[in-house]
Amino acid sequence: MRLYRRLLLVATLLAFAVIALGAYVRLSDAGLGCPDWPGCYGHWLGVPDGPHEQHAAAQAYPDRPLDTGKARKEMLHRYLAGTLGLLILALSILAWRQECRSRQSPALPTALLAIVGLQAALGMWTVTLLLKPVIVTLHLIGGMTTLSILVAMAVTRRSTTPDDAIGPGTRGLAFAALLTIVIQIALGGWVSSNYAALACPDFPTCQGQWQPPMDFTHAFSLHRELGQTADGQSLPLAALTAIHWSHRIGALIVALIGPLLAITLFKTGQRHWQIWGGLLATLLLAQIGLGIANVLLGLPLAIAVAHNLGAALLLTATLALNIRMYRRRAEKAAALPISRAPSPQS
Repeated sequence: MRLYRRLLLVATLLAFAVIALGAYVRLSDAGLGCPDWPGCYGHWLGVPDGPHEQHAAAQAYPDRPLDTGKARKEMLHRYLAGTLGLLILALSILAWRQECRSRQSPALPTALLAIVGLQAALGMWTVTLLLKPVIVTLHLIGGMTTLSILVAMAVTRRSTTPDDAIGPGTRGLAFAALLTIVIQIALGGWVSSNYAALACPDFPTCQGQWQPPMDFTHAFSLHRELGQTADGQSLPLAALTAIHWSHRIGALIVALIGPLLAITLFKTGQRHWQIWGGLLATLLLAQIGLGIANVLLGLPLAIAVAHNLGAALLLTATLALNIRMYRRRAEKAAALPISRAPSPQS
């Protein structure tokens, strides 16, 4: 169905944009640019601009002074996210039509619609709970999950797969790469939501040491407020260091598995898989370079946003690679009984 395919493409591209803009809002400290939800200082459209509107906003939220620049960033993100939600609603409705159901189960688009509803709730809680780290991290993971499902829907609708075999070892390596990237993205979200990106201002050491003082107990306590321990004390530097250091260890693991997968794909001798290997290697090198640049340059906004977008690209590329590998395996398994069937002459 042409309309379905076009909506799916637009929704996927918009999901990338929402993730990038969400990172920009978070990294520019505009996550609380609007103290209420879904409006902004009571405005559903735009932000308070006129003197009388700004005066009313100051009276309604005396402890949250209006910053129109941050408020506009936050509302733009909400508008784009809302548009994406409407596109996904349309996709889920179209998915139940007979023409679409004959090619793809409507279960995935329907599940995606439920995830978008949860994402909206997490977006609201991000504001009302004042950037509580666990909520912000779950919101980021939800955005990546939304993008991943859209990519999976797009990849599985393609009717062609490469006519060559991939061994179980390569498939296992591809799945390991995907799993480590998912965990690394979650760790990156935890770094960002706790503002721990500059806890280690040097590279490859951290605070001039290979093993700086670290507090993992407070670092990964989920039920706490931003910048605080579970008992309400200020979060120590050792906890922020532990968060940052864990992300670096995750990056090291990805940097070991990713190139190994790329080399394995090159060794297949098949051009299709070699292209995938080159794409994976390029994205991985770019992502590692952006991560190092963030540390050495003091977290420039443009590079930090690019690092978030790079994570989304690396995730979706690895996911698409896994889907194509396992789909080809399923097609071969389905065709096996036919190929073994005796011929009429026998």
